[in-house]
Amino acid sequence: MVSPAGFTPTTAVITGSDSGIGRAVAVRFARAGIDVGITWHTDERGGHDTAEEVRADGRRAVLSRLDLTALPDAADVIDELADELGGIDILVNNAGTGTATPFVDLSLETVREVLDVDLVGPLLCGQRAARRMVSQGRGGRIVNITSVHEHQPRVGAGPYCAAKAGLGLLTQVMALELAEYGITVNAVAPGEIATPMTGQEDTDVRTVSRPGIPLGRPGDAREVAEVVAFLSGPEASYVTGASWAVDGGMLRMGPMAGSHLDHDRWRKP
Repeated sequence: MVSPAGFTPTTAVITGSDSGIGRAVAVRFARAGIDVGITWHTDERGGHDTAEEVRADGRRAVLSRLDLTALPDAADVIDELADELGGIDILVNNAGTGTATPFVDLSLETVREVLDVDLVGPLLCGQRAARRMVSQGRGGRIVNITSVHEHQPRVGAGPYCAAKAGLGLLTQVMALELAEYGITVNAVAPGEIATPMTGQEDTDVRTVSRPGIPLGRPGDAREVAEVVAFLSGPEASYVTGASWAVDGGMLRMGPMAGSHLDHDRWRKP
């Protein structure tokens, strides 16, 4: 069994790091002295922008396109980036997609695409990273970005909720099986975060009102990145198989309330 003592990560791969949470994590890692592998799907310019921010903090950045609908070969990117970096200490499975389609109107094509990107892709990428970490013999960290919908449903998001719930339980299985190698596996479950995926890129979250969220606003991607950084570092060596909600209290209300309540009357008994 690999001892967790002295784990000091120097390399990380973050999928979907061309914007939003992935970019925030990449920049946070760079500031912690970690070289970063960046992936992008359609936004190549965004990938290069992330790389520029990483390099501005004095760290190496390597890039590759990743299309998780092209499985299983897409997972080769993890090995390619690890080769360029000289190893992989951290994998953050962040790339994701979703749908806003009523259950009865879903096509099989849509269901398969969401499940591949949000569940099967992270599984295969996680396998590639874990095999490398085991062979390196110094432990590692895998963080799967799920969602509050790992835990609670949302109307119109059937495949997304199924995939994120599946990734949450997969995280727990991975944690059990990889613990003997000193590899911890955790999930981070964001609520509404101001990112391109929610149509709020570069939004000042302090100016946005969300009455149905106890903290009263969306989250900032950098707030998620801080939790990912903790789980990826030596300080979290005794944390594995957990799901960390970063949601301003949304799960206490329910995600539908978080996005649809337009008043604060619930705050009064």
